[in-house]
Amino acid sequence: MVTAFCVSQSGPVRQINEDSGLADDTLGLFVVADGMGGHAAGEVASRLAVESITNFIRRSEDSRDFSWPCGIEPSLTFDGNRLRTAIYLANRRVFRQAESHDDYMGMGTTVVCALITDAHLSIGHVGDSRLYRMSGGILTAETRDDTWAATILAGRPDAGPDSAVGHPMQHVLTSALGAREQLDIHVSERDLIDGDTLLLCSDGVHNVLDVATLQSVMAGDGDPRALAEAVVARAIERRTRDNVTAVVVRYRSVGGAHG
Repeated sequence: MVTAFCVSQSGPVRQINEDSGLADDTLGLFVVADGMGGHAAGEVASRLAVESITNFIRRSEDSRDFSWPCGIEPSLTFDGNRLRTAIYLANRRVFRQAESHDDYMGMGTTVVCALITDAHLSIGHVGDSRLYRMSGGILTAETRDDTWAATILAGRPDAGPDSAVGHPMQHVLTSALGAREQLDIHVSERDLIDGDTLLLCSDGVHNVLDVATLQSVMAGDGDPRALAEAVVARAIERRTRDNVTAVVVRYRSVGGAHG
């Protein structure tokens, strides 16, 4: 059983919220997208991405009668390929919209997704929105940012999700949906255990809250709604200058499910 909640706010500085979030328990789909671009185009890009991903995941849920425009990746499960294709189609949609409307030129969006079927988790992401997993009281980053700083630090054995803080290239993205027609989509998969809790968030959260702080917030006894609200409140308290979005997802196995 999965329960989840999404909180998304413009934050204390920005007037427009260019983030989009989704928590769909029925589909087992959870998404955070952080848009960018002038004339509120970032808001359009993130919304298009979430809509496109949701539409494909819904369309492919019960039928094999659909196409795989980016091919099949043999190392991934059926759900992993569904998520990979959904992100591919979202990129194509955002890219084409940016090409066909002058006001949308240069728009793009990050995206991080979780797709859960039974105890199986598929993670897909592009950009620097993140997914963390809280398991056994330990919070672990399950994605690596598509930024120049993360690329530079990737070879360091001690490099963690907070290593790029303060780096001059910390916020320079190397990839985002809509930036180009073809892009690398990162997909990973793992199994969940009873009580695992996921946090998907935009950089308005993780730019001001390090792993230790997030772990202390996520260690609370609250339900996903309370935890998502607490994460966003803490980011605003830390004077984030960006939009803030948090999706919290809790997995309970059938045998271990309880209120």
